[in-house]
Amino acid sequence: MTSTPSADAGITPAGVRAAVRDVPAYPFTPLDVPIKLDQNENPYDFPADLKAEALARMAARPWNRYPDLHADTLRERIAAFEDWDAAGVVVTPGSNVLIKLLTELGGIGQTVLTVNPTFSVYTLEAQLLGAELVQVPLKADFSLPVEALKAELAARAPGVLYITQPHAPTGHVDAERDIRALIDAAQGWIVVIDEAYYQYGGQDHRDLIRAHPHCLSLRTFSKAWGLAGLRLGYALAHPELAGQLQKLVPAFNVSLLAQTALEVALENPAYVQERVAEGLRERGRVLEALATHPTLEALPSGSNFFLLRSPDAGTTYAHLLSRGIVVRRQDRLHLLEGCLRVAVGTPAENDALLAALAELA
Repeated sequence: MTSTPSADAGITPAGVRAAVRDVPAYPFTPLDVPIKLDQNENPYDFPADLKAEALARMAARPWNRYPDLHADTLRERIAAFEDWDAAGVVVTPGSNVLIKLLTELGGIGQTVLTVNPTFSVYTLEAQLLGAELVQVPLKADFSLPVEALKAELAARAPGVLYITQPHAPTGHVDAERDIRALIDAAQGWIVVIDEAYYQYGGQDHRDLIRAHPHCLSLRTFSKAWGLAGLRLGYALAHPELAGQLQKLVPAFNVSLLAQTALEVALENPAYVQERVAEGLRERGRVLEALATHPTLEALPSGSNFFLLRSPDAGTTYAHLLSRGIVVRRQDRLHLLEGCLRVAVGTPAENDALLAALAELA
């Protein structure tokens, strides 16, 4: 009788590329706690009446048939909502998948250029796929290092430039003139403006994308729409760029369930506006309440999360966890010494957070 080696046996299967072997797994461990403020999710589920409508439509549709080859019906619905050409919409199971595909499109054998710190999936996919990864440190105020990025754009072979607005993990929102300057300097590159949190930041870069065929916007249904469990993200691009990206998207990659739920959501977008408005009010309330805390500093944010700087991030994290609240440590990242990332929750969750933090005064 033979046994299968355990995961900790230290055996790497033959043939695994060194780039994969040498990269650690995505750094996240889920915790089962009452108040979950660690993944920047919408704290509210999809409205019950809309969920019931989606389930009813799903039950009436044939499950034995494949969904649309390239999510064509959903692409048309998104295009109508975004006032975009449907030929310029690409849909995948989450924007993380689009980041992987964009790295395949323009990074392999070329360059992935971004800032430091940044969304970890950019760097992870660059490393896994063997692209040259270049990270330029943010300025001390978390703003884009425009001149340093322009220098890298001029000095290196083309590839993919990632600009996140609002920025993750800092929540900083940059001036449009700085983003425009980088777009203008990045001729020959693919410029990705990741707008996962744009509803919270007061900016919308569709006009920039329309005017520059080498640019695209990444958007998601996981945040403001409250549909993270469905895993759906999309890109808005010039049709030619979208067509090249679509070549890398696996066939039938959006399930019938996800497509059906999104149809219902796109027909009823008012709930998103209401929840974003509440999230902005709660963000303001929490930041104002923490402004007078004697030892903690809540940093300004244009997103549905904020950074909380503590004299000892580990102690603060453990204290919150002991009160049933999980947040995300960021204190090992450049410029973020002592920082925790905290998502804005429901009013009750935010009250619990403030009460727990008051105990550290």
